[in-house]
Amino acid sequence: MSTHSLTKATLRAEGLPRRRAVNRLMELTAWLAAAVAVAILGVVVWSVARRGAGALDLDLLTKPPVPFDFGSTPSGLSNAFAGSLVIVGLATLMALPVGVLVAIYVNEFARPWVRTAVGLALDVLNGIPAIVIGIFVFGLFVTGHGQSGYAAAFALACLMLPLVARSTIEVLALVPGSLREASLGLGVPRWRTTLSIVLPQTVGGIVTGTVLAVARVAGETAPILFTSAIVGPQLHWDPHHALQTVPVAIFELSESPDPSDHARAWAAALVLLLFILCTSLAARRLAARSRAGIVSSR
Repeated sequence: MSTHSLTKATLRAEGLPRRRAVNRLMELTAWLAAAVAVAILGVVVWSVARRGAGALDLDLLTKPPVPFDFGSTPSGLSNAFAGSLVIVGLATLMALPVGVLVAIYVNEFARPWVRTAVGLALDVLNGIPAIVIGIFVFGLFVTGHGQSGYAAAFALACLMLPLVARSTIEVLALVPGSLREASLGLGVPRWRTTLSIVLPQTVGGIVTGTVLAVARVAGETAPILFTSAIVGPQLHWDPHHALQTVPVAIFELSESPDPSDHARAWAAALVLLLFILCTSLAARRLAARSRAGIVSSR
């Protein structure tokens, strides 16, 4: 028997043609799944853009809503955009420092069993439905005090906290241990090593996790309905009172019988979708730069 025939017989006996066929089938299945996901996103974006582009103008962003108006007075959703900006900004200020501190403790100082327990708690908190968080904050802050922007911001901060903490933990784990060992070997305290050596390496990753968390909570409606939904059409920025938000405005406009309100709801949804798209792209770019910086430091 020739060497070529022996090789073919050996490969056939080892099942190489079958394994190649199965590998190609799995690759095709994965490609089809990815194509379906992209197609669904494309359909959603196209549908929202087709319905909302006609009502998207400067008045939508700069004019307050005009209820029960049957004339030609320009009407917009400036109060909703302002309220979303205030509430999401306050939620970020609440969740970011706590999430970073939790991640630093878990990754740099905690014992293994504490690290496991805190990680489990973060995973459970990340899986709690947003409406449950809204009910919890309603009973904690709204009952007896009334709705406010602060209560809504706290609800969104509860949703952001596990995302920020988890992403920061993952980035801290990528920092080379040799950097810590070199600093500790020079007699630098552990807290100073973490503050001066480890954290500067992870700024990009922390910002990435924060941006993704902001994109995650910017479209939440359920917690806002319990904490900051009873509002008027006036534009104001005081978080001591209830503030209108874009998701709640979309929900309310979609329930209106007026077709112009439906058009404004689609336009607001388009703005929200573009915001999430831009923040996601920014997060991916920051993540790539953060990984490149950590790799170059090794």
